[in-house]
Amino acid sequence: MSTVSTSRSRKKTGAKQNVTPSFMHWRFIVVLVMIGLVFSMLAARAAYIQVIEPDELIQQGDSRTLRTRNMPTYRGIITDRNGVELAVSVPVRAIYADPKVIHENNGFEEERRWDALADVLRQDVKELKEKVSNPKRRFVYLQRQVSPAMAEYVDKLDIPGIYLRRESRRYYPTGEVSAQLIGVTDVDDTGIEGLEHMFDEWLTGTPGSRKIRRDAKGRQVEILETKAGEKAGDLQLAIDQRIQALAYKEIKEAMIYYQSSSASAMVVDVKTGDVLAMVNAPSFNPNDRSDIAPHRMRNRVITDAFEPGSALKPLAVLTALEFGEVEPNDTVDTNPGWMRLGGSLVKDSRNYGELTLEEIIQHSSNMGTSKLGLSVPKNFLLDTYYNLGLMSDTGLNMSGESSGIFHERSRWSKFELATLSFGYGISVTTAQLARLYATIANGGIKMPLNMIKSPEQPAWQGQAERVISEENAKAIVQMMESVTQRGGTATKAAVPGYRVAGKTGTSRKAVAGGYGEEYVNIFAGIAPVSDPRLVTVVLINEPGGDLYHAGDTAAPVFSSIMGGALHILNVTPDDKQVTFSRFLKGGQSGS
Repeated sequence: MSTVSTSRSRKKTGAKQNVTPSFMHWRFIVVLVMIGLVFSMLAARAAYIQVIEPDELIQQGDSRTLRTRNMPTYRGIITDRNGVELAVSVPVRAIYADPKVIHENNGFEEERRWDALADVLRQDVKELKEKVSNPKRRFVYLQRQVSPAMAEYVDKLDIPGIYLRRESRRYYPTGEVSAQLIGVTDVDDTGIEGLEHMFDEWLTGTPGSRKIRRDAKGRQVEILETKAGEKAGDLQLAIDQRIQALAYKEIKEAMIYYQSSSASAMVVDVKTGDVLAMVNAPSFNPNDRSDIAPHRMRNRVITDAFEPGSALKPLAVLTALEFGEVEPNDTVDTNPGWMRLGGSLVKDSRNYGELTLEEIIQHSSNMGTSKLGLSVPKNFLLDTYYNLGLMSDTGLNMSGESSGIFHERSRWSKFELATLSFGYGISVTTAQLARLYATIANGGIKMPLNMIKSPEQPAWQGQAERVISEENAKAIVQMMESVTQRGGTATKAAVPGYRVAGKTGTSRKAVAGGYGEEYVNIFAGIAPVSDPRLVTVVLINEPGGDLYHAGDTAAPVFSSIMGGALHILNVTPDDKQVTFSRFLKGGQSGS
């Protein structure tokens, strides 16, 4: 009985253990729901990213793979009238650092490489590391405008976070010869002085750009977009570098020889108003500006105004001729060699007695010019000075150009008008004086001076103006020729083979309360007289030696510059006596 009951109980127990579980068990349902939720969330996120808000991730991806690179552009070239290069841009490199990259890559561990970098840059290694000590900074210049050889050396050092970038540097082939005229640029290649500053916008181009896509290793895989930049404009000057170099050589030597504080010269083409040379000494080397002094950078030809003294005496004679007060063959009585005007004395170095107009210029007579200046109405005298370009701009329109100094007044004393007739009481620049003589040499036709050949047309086109009669202009030129001949004040200004007209000017420099003991020596001249082609003005400022008259200082420098310029331009000699004597010598040697 007990056995049967035990077996029954086992059967019942075994039947319960073999029951098959249901397919939709609750745990399985939980898993399915979770998987469904995950896929739903992924689908929703994918839809949000790709359909609703795709821009943000696209932007993030592009920031890692897209780069815009500027294509290099170089500043325009400056040349002289014959295409000789005066200013060019050469490719150089800049060395810069990314402090964050340096710190992330333990860039300071390579001590020897940092020592080598500091050595080639000529910097203290501690100061160099200090520049890149802030890991939050992303860009620091270490040195600009380094040579290709130095850049290659730095590149081979392979210091993490130290990079190179392309840039350009201005180079001036003519050095100090044209330094004040051409000017200079700063480290960013922006013009800051001279023509570089005046035409900075024209000489500066717009860089092109190229958008590229890079792979994870930084390699270019695709060019997406290219934008062309605007090419920089070139600048062609009216300057003839051959004459410029000649003039600078003579001016520099004269400054040293006569122990002057400075010297300047200008050469102008009479027919066109083109400035063929504009030089100053002392000058500076624009390629090495480590010790540039401000006074060396000043373009004194256009900035410094001075009392021209006797160099204006031909203008007083010309005014009297224009008014009709005298004729070219008339004479003026300068006896007794002095006169008092309102308590002030006007005198000559000696009593010249009766002088022709030519002799007044030849002997530089204060008495003669004073009497001629006082013989015409005040307004006519002043208007003639204005009409011939004094007290006004020259047309160069250069930065820092002075219009001269002239104190206009309602009442003029006779003494003031007398001193004005021989070049005192008015200050002009070398450029203004050159324009005055160019107007006389051009038969009385005034035109602006011109420095630029291209891109602009000559400034004088359509602006030429007759201000004095051709007859009187030619008469004054003939009279001034006597100055360089025997008995004149500037025989040292003569140029063999050419007839030269001109006038000296030796004026004391004004100081507080009167005039000091320093002089300005000037010679302004025209050649050849038979058909004027060139005007040259030479100024020697404060000569320090025993020679302080313009006939001994400025005149011989003028002769060298004018003679050289005439030969360079192949101007036909017009001095028949010299030409004939040379012909005879040549014939004798040939026989």
